[in-house]
Amino acid sequence: MRNLSLLQRFSCVELSIPGSPQCLTIRSETGTVLVASELAITEFDPRTEEVYKEVSLTADDYLPEDGSGVVVAIQDLPDQESVCVATASGDVLLYNLNTSQLECVGSVESGLTGMMWSPDQELVTLTTGQETIIMMTKDFEPITEVAINQDDFGEDKFITVGWGKKETQFHGSEGKQAAQWKAAVLQPALPWDDRKPRITWRGDGQLFAVSAVCPQTGARKVRIWNRECVLQATSEVVNGLEQLLCWKPSGSLIASTQRHPNKHSVVFMEKNGLLHGDFTLPFGKEQVKVKELLWNSDSTVLAGFLSFSVQLWTVGNYHWYLKQSLHFGNEALRAPACVCWDPEKPLRLHLLTRGWASYTYNWGWSTQRSHGNDCHDNANVAVIDGDKILVTTFRQCVIPPPMCAFELQLPVPVNLVTFHSQAQRTNELAALTADGHIYVYGQGESYNLKLDSNITVDGFVISVCHGLRNGTVALQLDDGQIRKLSLTEWKDSTGNMINFPRPCVQTALCTLSGEEHLIGLTERSHLYIGDSLVASNISSFVVYDDFLLLTTHSHMCHCLNLSTLSIKGLQSALSSDANQNDETVRKVERGSRIVSVVPQDTRLILQMPRGNLETIHHRALVLAQLRKWLDRLRFKDAFECMRKLRINLNLIYDHNPTVFLDNIEMFLKQIDSINYINLFLTELKEEDTTTTMYPCPSRSASSSASGKGGKKVDIICDALQSTMETLDPQKYCLCILTSHVRKTTPELEIALQKVHELRGESLGSNSASAEEALKYLLFLVNVNELYEHSLGTYDFDLVLMVAEKSQKDPKEYLPFLNMLKTLEPSYQRYTIDKHLKRYRKALLHLSNSGEEHFTELLSLVKDQRLYSDALELYPSDSEQYKTLSVAYAEHLVEQQQAEQAGLLLWRCGENARALQAFISCTSWRNTLAVATHIPLPPEQLALLARDLAGRDLCHDCEEAISALIQGAAWEEALRLIYLYNRQDIIETDLKSALLDAHSNQTSFLESQKALFIRHKNRLAVVRELKAKARLELFGKQEILIRFIYIIRFFQRHCMCPLEEILHSLEFCCFSLQFTGPNSTANSIMASFQQRPAVPQQDTEAPTAPKMRNTVKWKLSILK
Repeated sequence: MRNLSLLQRFSCVELSIPGSPQCLTIRSETGTVLVASELAITEFDPRTEEVYKEVSLTADDYLPEDGSGVVVAIQDLPDQESVCVATASGDVLLYNLNTSQLECVGSVESGLTGMMWSPDQELVTLTTGQETIIMMTKDFEPITEVAINQDDFGEDKFITVGWGKKETQFHGSEGKQAAQWKAAVLQPALPWDDRKPRITWRGDGQLFAVSAVCPQTGARKVRIWNRECVLQATSEVVNGLEQLLCWKPSGSLIASTQRHPNKHSVVFMEKNGLLHGDFTLPFGKEQVKVKELLWNSDSTVLAGFLSFSVQLWTVGNYHWYLKQSLHFGNEALRAPACVCWDPEKPLRLHLLTRGWASYTYNWGWSTQRSHGNDCHDNANVAVIDGDKILVTTFRQCVIPPPMCAFELQLPVPVNLVTFHSQAQRTNELAALTADGHIYVYGQGESYNLKLDSNITVDGFVISVCHGLRNGTVALQLDDGQIRKLSLTEWKDSTGNMINFPRPCVQTALCTLSGEEHLIGLTERSHLYIGDSLVASNISSFVVYDDFLLLTTHSHMCHCLNLSTLSIKGLQSALSSDANQNDETVRKVERGSRIVSVVPQDTRLILQMPRGNLETIHHRALVLAQLRKWLDRLRFKDAFECMRKLRINLNLIYDHNPTVFLDNIEMFLKQIDSINYINLFLTELKEEDTTTTMYPCPSRSASSSASGKGGKKVDIICDALQSTMETLDPQKYCLCILTSHVRKTTPELEIALQKVHELRGESLGSNSASAEEALKYLLFLVNVNELYEHSLGTYDFDLVLMVAEKSQKDPKEYLPFLNMLKTLEPSYQRYTIDKHLKRYRKALLHLSNSGEEHFTELLSLVKDQRLYSDALELYPSDSEQYKTLSVAYAEHLVEQQQAEQAGLLLWRCGENARALQAFISCTSWRNTLAVATHIPLPPEQLALLARDLAGRDLCHDCEEAISALIQGAAWEEALRLIYLYNRQDIIETDLKSALLDAHSNQTSFLESQKALFIRHKNRLAVVRELKAKARLELFGKQEILIRFIYIIRFFQRHCMCPLEEILHSLEFCCFSLQFTGPNSTANSIMASFQQRPAVPQQDTEAPTAPKMRNTVKWKLSILK
């Protein structure tokens, strides 16, 4: 959906060259034009109108002086630095452009009718007056000569295997009448045919084609020859075929023209001579004559050279578009005489009229799209097709070319289309036709165009760009210079002038980091922002809002946010590989180009090389638009887009949790769909999608925090549930059930209870029945799990409802339910809870079942170890409490917790058993207390005390003595040594421990004494220096002024509190070197930082040895 836009036109209308132009060629090295007339060969520059060389062809009698000579072809030979000319008289001339020497390198007596060099310029083919082909090398050494008209088809003759006859074959769309098909009657060439051969080479130089008139039949045929001049194929019979012939450089098709009884067409042939497609020229049967067909060097444009005009055709999706029509009037001298494409620049066309007026056209590919950024813009794209403008509105529909939304019919062919750049009027367009008229199309409005101002520009303007945001109009000159509408130079924020290093075929204004820039794309795929090269593999780009969208030759589509990037950031983003969660990059089909972006939407339209369209939703555009909708509280638009494009619905909450929770009622009213709300609830998860799946570069970490404390899913479910119950609990019944089920800890019993409540309510028009609610609940929760929870509600009707909706066999659950119904209510609930393994609830219900079930309760407590829960169910003075306590105490004894067991037995009145428990764990205090409480006789009490003391001390006397020695309890250790007759321990442990302790204590005291003396001496020196500094400081008024100056300096530059400044100055006052009020900031800071060296703490000071405060050291024991 691209058009050819004229970038530049050079004209030379005052050339003084002898004769009349007959053929021309372009000198690729210098870009000059070499033109041959019947009198001379001339080289001139079409930009400066300067004639460089001119050599006469009549001086050496190569052509007659009367002007009747004919030059049949001219070819520039860059390798030989020469130009080759063939004359109708049969001479082949070579003119050296360096030495200006003209020589005849060969001559044919019968004359020459055509000459064509191969694309690699290694071979040259000549057609003679005797209807032969002469092939020579580039040094003009003959290779072969063959006749043009041959009876043989060629080496690629078709082979038939004789499968049936024409009458018995399937004829397809031709119908049954094709069975009576007869061979076409061969018609001779048209009367205006010049009957001269035409030669054209394929782009790779392996084949060439010759179109000639057969002398026997008088019809024109095309024959294809290989590089060795061997016939390969002959074209089928094509009545009305004209002499024009041009092989597409890419090698697929050979173009020619054909006159039908009712139309004039351009036809295409394959290399086997068979026709392959055509298109009709937009004029009558004999209205004009086509003189030449010319393919440009990259096979994208086909030029048709007519009598008084030139037409440029392009193809897309098998449809041929007339993109440019150049009319030169009806005067004979203004009619084109020679036309050719530039060999280096594919879209540069050179034209020379009969009156020696030279025109050079530079075209560039462009897509004419509307530039609006609001929802009023229809994302229009206009395609030129002759005298029609094909307009597609991509906001409403995506229609593949060549179809369109609507057509605009004009009286003459169109050369240029543009859209209005004013806001709210971007759907209006203007068209410039080939006759110079401007047509404006709007929405029911009439226009009166007039020229407001005329500004002279120093240079050739090749593009104009207008920015909607700031109203800036930028001009680009042919040398890459950038100007504003006021003709001032484009400068950056620092005042430096900015120009494009090379002219750009597409430009656009954008705002990058708050500064306006001009973006340009060259024909070499280089993307520039001002004078900075951003990337060198860009195939197309478009600026939309704050985004730069572009496609690359590596088949990637980038969508970059210009408001958050700099030029270096753009260069880095386009040169680095994409991350896994990078929303700015996505792959596209090979050769994709951007057509348009639908404003305030997520659609990006791409066109493939073959012409078809594809709509993609670039993730960066989608997320940016979603964030805008969520900021504007347009939840419905955001939800539908996310659902369609498979964006995680958690983003609705994660984008701004506080705003969502404050507008839940609006969210519900906008969505207004039970299914959509349920879908939102089922997709909830604890993950914050703004930091994992869809990170936003401009989003701070704190902005994505949860709106309230707690788990995200529970917060959303509770908020939605309360709001839905307030609005309409019957309408949102299923959604409320979903909110209960989707919590972190599913509230299945509450959900089941709500389902049960629906059975007794009258149903409204929008409410769901109990059966529907239960069926939906079964969809969310596993049926077995739901059955267990329904059983836990003790509602058998609800249990039956769930069981009936499940796949359970009634034989599985009916006997069990019937058995439960026969039980007493409390015992029934106990049985259910035990079945569901809810033992604490089962214990509660069993305790309410009566004393006859206490034995079963005690067994349950012992099995599940629910002693604490069971004790809470009975009063402390009851027999059941005592029994449970005894059982608990037995359990504690088994767990080696005899002391706790004794306390429990003592509390319940089992004093004798408590005494035994305390004795077993040698808890002598509790033992004596319980013994006194029983009470025991004094004799037994004394005996028990002695027994306990013996157990306590005699249990392991050696371990007790070792512990006392380790704890520095020397006297107690010595007492036990003599008590238990273990004097051996004195020699082995006690003496060595005493000696070690004495040594450590002595070393510690000596080190502490030395450290104290050192610090004392240092302290005296510091006090003396500090006193001297204070005297010097407060004794001089000048020093005080300097202190005030420094204090103000630090308050101004360091933003420090006054107390901190004074403290710092006091600390370093004895070492500051003040230099007066004229001191610099660096000198003051350097002086301030010269603090005295702080003495390091002595790391060698030993740690104080362990010593008990109650111990009095008796060193005499060591003697």
